Amino acid sequence: MYKDAMETCSHSGEREHYEELLVYFIVQSAVNMRSAGMESTAELLEKQLSAEISKTTLEEAIALARSLSHHLNLMGIAETHHSGVPPEELYNTVCNQGIEIVLTAHPTQINRRTLQYKHIRIARLLEFNERPDLSHEDREMLIEDLKREVTSLWQTDELRRHKPTPVDEARAGLHIVEQTLWQAVPHYLRRVSAALKKHTGRPLPLTATPIKFGSWMGGDRDGNPNVTSKVTRDVSLLSRWMAVDLYIREVDNLRFELSMNRCSDKLAGLAREILLEESESEDQQRESWDQHPNRSPAKPYGQQSSALPAQLPVAAHLPSCRSGDPHYPILDFPGNRQSGLGSAPESPTKLDNGGAGSQSQDGNSQPCLQNQLSKKNSSVAGHLITQRKLLESQTGRSSFRKLLEPSLHQRPGIASYRVVLGHVKDKLMKTRRRLELLLEDLPCEHDPINDYETADQLLEPLLLCYDSLLSCGSGILADGRLADLIRRVATFGMVLMKLDLRQESGRHAETLDAITKYLDMGVYSEWDEEKKLEFLTRELKGKRPLVPPTIEVASDVKEVLDTFHVAAELGSESLGAYVISMASNASDVLAVELLQKDARLAVSGEIGRPRPGATLRVVPLFETVKDLRSAGSVIRKLLSIDWYREHIIKNHNGHQEVMVGYSDSGKDAGRFTAAWELYKAQEDVVAACNEYGIKVTLFHGRGGSIGRGGGPTYLAIQSQPPGSVMGTLRSTEQGEMVQAKFSIPQTAVRQLEIYTTAVLLATLQPPIPPRKEKWRQIMEEISKTSCTHYRNVVYENPEFISYFQEATPQAELGFLNIGSRPSRRKASVGIGHLRAIPWIFAWTQTRFVLPAWLGVGAGLKDALDKGYQEDLRAMYEEWPFFQSTIDLIEMVLAKADTSITKHYDEVLVSENRRGLGEKLRTELVATEKFILAVGGHDKLSENNKSLKRLIESRLPYLNLMNLLQVEVLRRLRKDSENGKLRDALLITINGIAAGMRNTG
Repeated sequence: MYKDAMETCSHSGEREHYEELLVYFIVQSAVNMRSAGMESTAELLEKQLSAEISKTTLEEAIALARSLSHHLNLMGIAETHHSGVPPEELYNTVCNQGIEIVLTAHPTQINRRTLQYKHIRIARLLEFNERPDLSHEDREMLIEDLKREVTSLWQTDELRRHKPTPVDEARAGLHIVEQTLWQAVPHYLRRVSAALKKHTGRPLPLTATPIKFGSWMGGDRDGNPNVTSKVTRDVSLLSRWMAVDLYIREVDNLRFELSMNRCSDKLAGLAREILLEESESEDQQRESWDQHPNRSPAKPYGQQSSALPAQLPVAAHLPSCRSGDPHYPILDFPGNRQSGLGSAPESPTKLDNGGAGSQSQDGNSQPCLQNQLSKKNSSVAGHLITQRKLLESQTGRSSFRKLLEPSLHQRPGIASYRVVLGHVKDKLMKTRRRLELLLEDLPCEHDPINDYETADQLLEPLLLCYDSLLSCGSGILADGRLADLIRRVATFGMVLMKLDLRQESGRHAETLDAITKYLDMGVYSEWDEEKKLEFLTRELKGKRPLVPPTIEVASDVKEVLDTFHVAAELGSESLGAYVISMASNASDVLAVELLQKDARLAVSGEIGRPRPGATLRVVPLFETVKDLRSAGSVIRKLLSIDWYREHIIKNHNGHQEVMVGYSDSGKDAGRFTAAWELYKAQEDVVAACNEYGIKVTLFHGRGGSIGRGGGPTYLAIQSQPPGSVMGTLRSTEQGEMVQAKFSIPQTAVRQLEIYTTAVLLATLQPPIPPRKEKWRQIMEEISKTSCTHYRNVVYENPEFISYFQEATPQAELGFLNIGSRPSRRKASVGIGHLRAIPWIFAWTQTRFVLPAWLGVGAGLKDALDKGYQEDLRAMYEEWPFFQSTIDLIEMVLAKADTSITKHYDEVLVSENRRGLGEKLRTELVATEKFILAVGGHDKLSENNKSLKRLIESRLPYLNLMNLLQVEVLRRLRKDSENGKLRDALLITINGIAAGMRNTG
């Protein structure tokens, strides 16, 4: 159906349409001939096509690239659319399950947010089209709607013209919650509860949270100077504001639904207390106004939330768990009233640029209300007089109305639910207003009685309403919208997603250097590990602050100290973990614990009382092969320190969290070696924690592509080492995978169920370890050979970097504006400081996908030459980890195409370096042979028919897009300042990313 829609907008005339069909026919013929083994004929056709493309004008090239890019995106939407335990143990395992999905702002999402929304609407139209009750007329109208959406898509600029700020990235994450997860979570929990009741006889407890959500958007400062302490504060407050705003909407709908009078005595008593307080507040407000004329008046009686809603709430007619409204509600973020950032994407520029009018030159969001407020301040006296007159008028009217109304104890049939929920709404609105003032950097009074600070405070009246309905025999009502709201509060809390902070370990060492130098204690970074641990432990046991308030430090160090200060202010109610990237020693963890403790003491001194809440969890992230190999010993060293072990038991419920990184380990040593080192590191960390009686949660830093630890969620979890998934798991979902998995409520529900099921099985029936010690020995030998070969090519061959830069669009990826952080950690042209995302992204574009397989063939060949064939077959059949590793590499190889990569080399690579490309292509073919031999398959994707169909259906469009990209790159490298050529290249990059279904 979307093909019909595409034809209405992508062709400007019959001749152009005929020419494009002819091109498609040639490409399809080449694909068919290659599948039939007619390589030379296929290559001849592709050369003919390449010659024709080289004759196209720039305008024709851009039009063709746009058409193919949209087609591949729409194909992806269509494909996504079609696509013995005792009961008591099962019940307890599900109820105690602790999964956290952490959304990150890794720059792998190619599409503008405007296009993402349009894709979502198209997906929903496709879903609606499958309804069996649609009449012929309705279906025709639906197709017209679809044509309109595709036409709008065609006429919208695909490219981001400005880099997003960290706050823009955070807003994108919050929109995923609002548009999808808000509907998906209660629906998912209903399904879990129903399944649990069916198998155990008991439903899921109302406040159980098998899955929660975290975020790195606005907290991940590793190598990103744009993420400052102010950004972190603002993003955290914005997240709280959005949570409160969403709760206000739900409470409004609930007040309309719970119209009954019959309730429990406890609820009726609370309702009477609320009404009495409201009726008594009038005189107090007037008296307070006379004594404090500069104070803003509270709402007079009669303006409090009425027991009966004044009008029908926007979504009151919809079921609570409805799978998303195709007309997105407008979320008007504070500080962006003019930018439209919270609105539906009918205004693409506003959505993607973050509102040009609300951005300062340094990229930080500037609240639009500031100007309005400054104008108000100039006439504040007149404003106060007006307010007072208005108050007196309202008070008079409300007093007169009270004379006509019966007294409180005489009122028949008080709608107690509505009174209580009205009070809840009042407190939520006051909380929201306070957050708005904080976001505007304006002074505000904090009244803990009138604000909601924690989820437990909000849950209390909601649970009271729930218990009341149950006691009155209205369980069917209790388990509807009210239960959904309670589950949302339990899952999302008052922040929607707790924000993790991440910083590189070297920045903490630099900060301690500055402190120890200032205190004449020496240079911290020059001390050996034991001296560092002795100093850190001594300071952690002490009660005085370490950092003098008068200390003067460099701006980079000040930013680190400011971040800890903000973390102390926000606390563990708003923030999740503090992740230390490039962690390698126990001192890296204690350094953060000390800086955190010092900041909390400073904040406590400022507010005049101890800082409430626990400290943030400090999570070491082991990324490189060297650090993965020492991960277990680092954890053992930490837990052997009495202070640290007692701290974990007291403040973190005896739970140690450890993060393992897939991206840098893969770039460091190759995919196979990285997988094996990650497996062993997890085993060692689990063993270390078990030795000290400490529970462990492993946090997996997975990307979307196979080279960065991606792949099917279920397969990944089921292949973890035994004991590493004991009911708890944290995992990142990055970039384009957030959109792919959570952009549509039904898809999100399926993903949440996959997580729950996989973790449940891995806990109750842990994956099988290697059956023989010999298997470990074989893995070591394959890994060693694979790593050596990989590093010889990537790091030791002096021609490789130049070949990489010529054969791929790596240098041009920076024009994409897909993330707020730089593509390199440090200014260097080497592979070492290049981030893993552009490294894999570039190879994916050329269909070489080299990082996912390089070295694997050499390792497997060595093992087969040594006579391990039968062992390898047994390992594949019986060991889930080994099987998933081989299957994922086979999946990547199915997407690779040597004929396409050869064309890139012939056109773009210097003649003296083409030999390297030829050697790599020969190795790719050999790797395919060895992978098939180990897996027992005759052809790639033989055991994954659906993947094979997807790839084959995309090839004609994808191959043509690659040929077009080569031609555009050739021209651009001769005319690097040509803006239209650059646009054409970026469009081809978008299209290939859509066709390959991932980027980096």
